[in-house]
Amino acid sequence: MREEFLHYLWKYKKFQFSQLTTVQGESIVISKVGEHNFNSGPDFFNALIKVGGQLWAGNVEIHVKSSDWYLHNHENDIAYDNVVLHVVWEHDTQIFRKDNSELATLILKDYTDIRTIENYNDLFSNERRWIHCEPFFADMKRFDLQHWLERLYFERLERKSKTIESLLEDSKNDWEAILFIMLAKNFGLKVNGHAFYTLANSIDYSVVRKSQNNIEQLEALFFGQAGLLDKDIQNGYYQELKKEYQFLRQKFQLANISVASVQFFRLRPPNFPTIRLSQLASLYHNQNTLFSKIIETNTLEAFYDLFKVSTSKFWETHYTFEKSSKASVKTLTHSFIDLVLINTVLPIKFLYAKQHRNESEDSVLQIANKIASENNSIVQAFNNLKKVSESALQSQALIQLKTEYCDKSKCLQCVVGNKFIGKIAK
Repeated sequence: MREEFLHYLWKYKKFQFSQLTTVQGESIVISKVGEHNFNSGPDFFNALIKVGGQLWAGNVEIHVKSSDWYLHNHENDIAYDNVVLHVVWEHDTQIFRKDNSELATLILKDYTDIRTIENYNDLFSNERRWIHCEPFFADMKRFDLQHWLERLYFERLERKSKTIESLLEDSKNDWEAILFIMLAKNFGLKVNGHAFYTLANSIDYSVVRKSQNNIEQLEALFFGQAGLLDKDIQNGYYQELKKEYQFLRQKFQLANISVASVQFFRLRPPNFPTIRLSQLASLYHNQNTLFSKIIETNTLEAFYDLFKVSTSKFWETHYTFEKSSKASVKTLTHSFIDLVLINTVLPIKFLYAKQHRNESEDSVLQIANKIASENNSIVQAFNNLKKVSESALQSQALIQLKTEYCDKSKCLQCVVGNKFIGKIAK
């Protein structure tokens, strides 16, 4: 038996709620179970409970065994002086307050439906399942599941916004600079995300601002900081970039010693770092006030227009500096822009709206609902159980569900696990 399950039973009143008595034989009437406390201190604050006809306002502490009270040294902690009821699964010893009065104790096992316990055990019985609720996930009502996924999506936005908040503190609230760092990381995708992130951090954003009007300067800046201009390649474009970078490096006192190496291995040519860096340079060359435009933009179609950029001319016939290729205009695809929106733009819009208390949160939700669902292994596995992901909002929510709930066995904090146990106990 796990204490988490006892918290669930108490919080959601999944036990016989009438004719309760303490181990001392006094009646218990619960008016309010209290507020669940996830930090240190008693498990539930501000409960309202009548014991033996006396109404008490105070806290509730829950343990598997009564003796856990002493095991956790609660008798020496003033935070537990206001506990009015001790809820346990097994009563193996009497508990006394500092004034030697016995603490009222409720044995929860005596009032819990056996079917609820069986269902709880079934939920965690097979560790080989991909998720604990795999056999009955498909039984979830669509309305309940979609409502839960929307909450999970905002949880994921909150998690991502914490990273942005930390960067903002370091940059003294320079939103444009943080947008550049996050976009750079996103343009690098999984393989080069870290390298592009370190690259962006190695450049003071004021240098980007001063170079925006000249696409060649921006490319020289990005390629040079990425360590891609260190060779002796004999073509005019490469030599011009190299010369420009040497000028910029001296002028702005640039150093790239902390920049991680970019990778080409196992990447499709359209995702080569050369192509993505050229596209990033084109984006900043075309959009001088990109952050302001992102905040003002509230439709998916407008974002597709905003991020519709291509490489510079040289890269229309190249993927690397050394070898030419068949001519093609290498424009950011809608699927790539979707990733940029999901991982960078929408989290930034969400945090900005939250800090400035405007209504952009609604537009974040609307845009996420219009972006096509991601198609990774987590989303595919959930869809195999029940077709549930049709948008980026839902696919992001499913990632949050799997990584933060399923993988951590937080089934009792999940609507799916909650519903499964609840429908058994009638």
